[in-house]
Amino acid sequence: MVINVKTKQWGHSLGLIIPQKEVKNLDLKPGEEITIEITKKHNVLKELFGALKFSKPTKELLKEVREDMESKYI
Repeated sequence: MVINVKTKQWGHSLGLIIPQKEVKNLDLKPGEEITIEITKKHNVLKELFGALKFSKPTKELLKEVREDMESKYI
C-alpha cells in the first residue's frame, strides 16, 4: 500500500502523519509497530522525462506544430 504523507517537525525529529482514512483501513492502534518504506518524492517532470515515446521524431513534430501555428496566426 502506498500512502503519500508529509513530514512534520516533532522536537528535534521529524514525524509522519498517517491520514485517518488509512488508519481505519489498516486498523492501526497507538503503540503498534509497523514497517514503512521511505522514498523521497522527486520532481514529477524529472520522473516523466523520457517516459513518453512518440511515433515521429522531435524535429518532425516541431515542424508540424510550426506549420500549424503559421497557418492559423500569420
